Amino acid sequence: MSTDQSSTPRVPDVENPQPTMPLTEDIRPGTANDPPVETVEPDRTATLTVDGESVTVSAESTLLDATEETDTDDYVPALCSYDEHDEIGPRSECRTCMVETEEHGVVPSCSFPAQDGMTVRTDTTEASEARDVNLDLLLSNHNLRCTTCGKNGRCELQDVSIENDVVEPRYGVFDDRDAYEPLDDSSPFIQIDRNKCILCNRCVEACNDVQVEGVLRIEGSGEDTRIGFQNDAETMMDSTCVSCGHCATVCPTGALVEQGLTDAATIPLPGFTQENSIGKTVEAENDRFQPGPATPMKGDQKSESAAEPTAESPPTEDD
Repeated sequence: MSTDQSSTPRVPDVENPQPTMPLTEDIRPGTANDPPVETVEPDRTATLTVDGESVTVSAESTLLDATEETDTDDYVPALCSYDEHDEIGPRSECRTCMVETEEHGVVPSCSFPAQDGMTVRTDTTEASEARDVNLDLLLSNHNLRCTTCGKNGRCELQDVSIENDVVEPRYGVFDDRDAYEPLDDSSPFIQIDRNKCILCNRCVEACNDVQVEGVLRIEGSGEDTRIGFQNDAETMMDSTCVSCGHCATVCPTGALVEQGLTDAATIPLPGFTQENSIGKTVEAENDRFQPGPATPMKGDQKSESAAEPTAESPPTEDD
């Protein structure tokens, strides 16, 4: 073996291609609404009673955790809760997980802390009615044409509705009340159908808190509340999305679906598709619909901005 170190191949000196600007610089605050986190002593536990059954859980657990440890009488769904990743915490947005406690009345179990000595009931009339009302409210504001949905058969809202024997939402259906928003089919990677969004905030948390991309946000208020983009873009194609797909992974409905799966679970009906059932689809211009990231990477955008003449750097003779 040669001992001549000068002939050993080495990594050439190249400039770091990663953007040097902190990723959080362009992220607007106020997009997440995590409940306050309290410090919990290690190994502390809480013993409480759920539907008459005593259960002991760790002190940082929620009432939902406690109900899942017991053989409760009633089914307690939690559509906005996503417990497979600690950085996407309980949202208390959908309120489909309401339970009744002797100490605090009816509360959302997904975010209410399990306290030692509490008595919890999932089967009272008040708790059951609260869960049913909130589920019906979600369904009445949702595109219920499941047969043309790419999430048909793997939709959490659909699963909960089946589990609760929902026949027809008590507050009517979307078709009778509001016009559909256009289907955003502009991105080659992720399709957005806001008519199926239940505003659970999971996607915003995944985008901002886990991926730290700061693309999505909740915008508007009241009935105009919707998923939007932090750069004020109207379409996914014009947003700063880097196509990581995490938002679509955590979405409990068909509001955010990877393009390759948009038709994966639809039931073929002649002349009836997801697009024409809504009425209008926003698509990208042909020359922009190319494989690759949905939008330019941050580094590319900053390079373009740096190339533009400013007051501090007047145009050169070459401009």
